[in-house]
Amino acid sequence: MIRRRRMVRHYADRPLSAETVEKILASALRAPSAGFSQGWAFLALTEPADRARFWPFVPTRVAQTPTMQYAPLVVVPLAHQAAYLARYAETDKGWTDRSVARWPAPYWYVDTGMAALMMLLAAVDEGLGACFFGITPAAGDDFEPEVDVPAHTAAFKAEFGIPDEYAPIGGICVGYRAEDLPPQNPAVAARRRDVGAVIHRGQWGSS
Repeated sequence: MIRRRRMVRHYADRPLSAETVEKILASALRAPSAGFSQGWAFLALTEPADRARFWPFVPTRVAQTPTMQYAPLVVVPLAHQAAYLARYAETDKGWTDRSVARWPAPYWYVDTGMAALMMLLAAVDEGLGACFFGITPAAGDDFEPEVDVPAHTAAFKAEFGIPDEYAPIGGICVGYRAEDLPPQNPAVAARRRDVGAVIHRGQWGSS
């Protein structure tokens, strides 16, 4: 299953069964989380009208691969920092000051990302394609980097009534692959780093 996973950006205009949708959504809850904080939530968009409200928030994605809009399921994983700060202030953890500085990494994002990966793998298990992508505004005509991501995120959250304390980490679309799905660009395989380049055994630089 892991070797078959890839980001699929072209979909057939074909619905998913309610059972399949629920399997994919439920798979996210099997992800690990620090202290079993489960500091996540998921916005699931299955109705056409709701998905139509979503796609304008990813204009570059739509412009480059418009058939992504055929995907019948869109999920937005949301990270909840406060759940972790509260969990680790409990007696068995004892970080009563709830300081973010105690965290070596923002596990609310790490764990929500792992939940997203569970859904990507569940899609493969169901014989489907899936893709994870960012919810970002379009860059300027000259790829101007100074886009207002915070304002874009705030507008997205307002559109779907997402509470302030939840942070969207991206979007996932799931559906049946298009029959004429283009082959993977050979440049992707050429860029794939091998084990020797990324695994350091016992000491950095030792492969």
